[in-house]
Amino acid sequence: MTDQAVHTGGPAPSAGAVDGGGAAGVLLGRRRELDRLRDDVERAGLDTLSGRSSSRCRVLLVAGRPGSGRTALAEEFARRVAADYPDGILRARLSDPDGTPVPTERTARDLLRALAAARGTAGGPAAVPPAGAGDAELAEALRAALADRRALLLLDDVAAPEQLHGLLPDSRGCLVLAVSRGPLTGIPDVRPRTLEGLDAAAAVALLEQWAGDTPRVTVDPRAAESLAEACGGRPAALVLVGGWLAAHPMASVAEAARRFVGLPDDLPGGAADDAHAPEDASGRVPGGHPGSLPGGLPGPARTALPGPRTRPAPVARPLVRAFHLVHGSLPPSAARFLRLLALAPAGLADAHTAAALAGCRADEAAATLEAFTGLGLLRTTATPGLYAVPGCLAPVLAAVLEERERPEDVRLARARALERSVRLLRSCRAAAEPPGSPARRAAAELPRALRFESRAAAAAWLGPRMPGLRAAARTAVADGELDTLARRLAAALAGALTAHLGSEAAAFELYRFHELLLPVTERRGLHGERAAILLDLGDLDTHAGRPHRALTRYRAALEAARADGGRGGDRSAAAAARAMESLGDTYAHLGDDRRAGDWYGRALALCQTRGEPAGEARLHGLIGAAQLREGRWEEALRAWRACAAACRRLRDGEAYARALEEVAGVQEYAGRTEEARRTRRRALRWGRPGAAHGDGGAERGVGDGARSRPAVARWMLEGAPRTTKSGSWPAK
Repeated sequence: MTDQAVHTGGPAPSAGAVDGGGAAGVLLGRRRELDRLRDDVERAGLDTLSGRSSSRCRVLLVAGRPGSGRTALAEEFARRVAADYPDGILRARLSDPDGTPVPTERTARDLLRALAAARGTAGGPAAVPPAGAGDAELAEALRAALADRRALLLLDDVAAPEQLHGLLPDSRGCLVLAVSRGPLTGIPDVRPRTLEGLDAAAAVALLEQWAGDTPRVTVDPRAAESLAEACGGRPAALVLVGGWLAAHPMASVAEAARRFVGLPDDLPGGAADDAHAPEDASGRVPGGHPGSLPGGLPGPARTALPGPRTRPAPVARPLVRAFHLVHGSLPPSAARFLRLLALAPAGLADAHTAAALAGCRADEAAATLEAFTGLGLLRTTATPGLYAVPGCLAPVLAAVLEERERPEDVRLARARALERSVRLLRSCRAAAEPPGSPARRAAAELPRALRFESRAAAAAWLGPRMPGLRAAARTAVADGELDTLARRLAAALAGALTAHLGSEAAAFELYRFHELLLPVTERRGLHGERAAILLDLGDLDTHAGRPHRALTRYRAALEAARADGGRGGDRSAAAAARAMESLGDTYAHLGDDRRAGDWYGRALALCQTRGEPAGEARLHGLIGAAQLREGRWEEALRAWRACAAACRRLRDGEAYARALEEVAGVQEYAGRTEEARRTRRRALRWGRPGAAHGDGGAERGVGDGARSRPAVARWMLEGAPRTTKSGSWPAK
């Protein structure tokens, strides 16, 4: 969520979106800053001035505290220069609402997916590295995707220069517009523009814009100027005060100013407000001048204190005062509703989320959310019905929530929101299932407000809420007391994504959720569930071409299955067998057939103990294929004969015929041509022609046989065993 916008032409586009510029809005009092940003784009860089060629893009920086309108300025500048960048504008936020830096891999992948979506099918999913890719691989893919393009990257709320290094394109045709609190040291040739408070005229105009239709600001200009000065020219504070005036049409501007200056400027519990941190020991505000207070108002320089401070010195905090003004005027139920919005995941809330948090009806929550936008407490987003908490208010809401609400009530509210999300996700998945499916029948029992009319409606709901759903899962895991809900939410989210996107497109999200749940399974002693998650992660690593990481996953899954002991019953044994077989497959892929055969043999012994004939047949075939690649003809022949016998016991005629063909192939490699012909005639009798081998099979080289794939054995028993009713078991 970006800072409090000063636009009047609608909300800024959502993070991660690609467009060619938004609708024109009105930005108050920032003409000089916009002109200087334009000059910075056209000005020659340091490399050019020194005679060196540079392949890196130009980086502009809008520096300012949260609530200063820094994001609104960046958005307006992006809108003005959009025509110069025909490949669009990419937006991403690099910090979560709680201030946690967003990992580079998440940002890079989101930008790559936005690029792929903007380009349609051309280079789409193939341009995005597979699930589990690291920062370096994703950053390289992003640079490659932007190499021949002219795009503008608007990176909001940058917490540290390190976040930018992996995201800077190598193309000089691209422009990076970063928004941060302070300077970004270490970024070459960055052009910073420090943003302070609005000038008096712009501040009064913004106050009048939000104060409603009554001419109170016009008739009392001195009081308006005094109030704007008390707000430090800070747009976020001015918007809140203007919203208060709009909600109190009988109050004068002078009364608002008196109330404002009489309110406390500290957060509950003495917590520091990042949006209004004081100047350093020299009296300098980051981005300001020596001896200045927040918002650019003149103030006396402070004497440096000896030694480091353990706590910032108290200073005026106009945003905190403005929040107290609005919060204190709300009815108790509305004030509590507002405080609980601090729990909105990723700062996003709709009627369902807010109703679950506050314990009220969805229609009441929708009306309250809309009312809060008029007070400047929430922003609308590009998605109708979805609201965002301004980033500058997030720490204020969190501090007030901690002081006013009991921890058990906070956890209960979060649990209600998680439960509502689980039910909505299950309904979202059901909308993508065929009619009459179990998921559809279960969704039919949900209240009408939680059901989706169509698959398209469910997909339209899911997409914009993914940042909030991811944040909800992370918060639930970090809580430590909501592990059951965290597991249910992750499972429901994985099901909905797979149903709407397909397993291939959803692989990255699935990988992320699997890794997120691993600490939960460990601290709760859920060894069986841990084994299943590790097996899935190993499969995703294998599919992505990371066999050595997959080996580590499969070994950990085997240890977890063994640790589960008898508690998991047959599921633990099945997970152990699956891990052993997967280890064998991975070693076979790496060309280590000796180890592959060893792990297949262990899995076979476990399948025989469990009485699983289908698994026995498959593993006999895998062992035979591994031994064939090693040139051990006799051992391979025994394994394939055992496979054929197991298939016959299963009464699977097609698999039996295929196994006989493999037996014939091994006999040919061993030089037993006559035996191979007899075996192939048997295979023909059981209904599978030997066209794949032909009469010239005896002439094939041994090297060709060594390349026999384990997939041959796996193909035979991919589905359930066929019976005589299916017609696949021929009569004698």
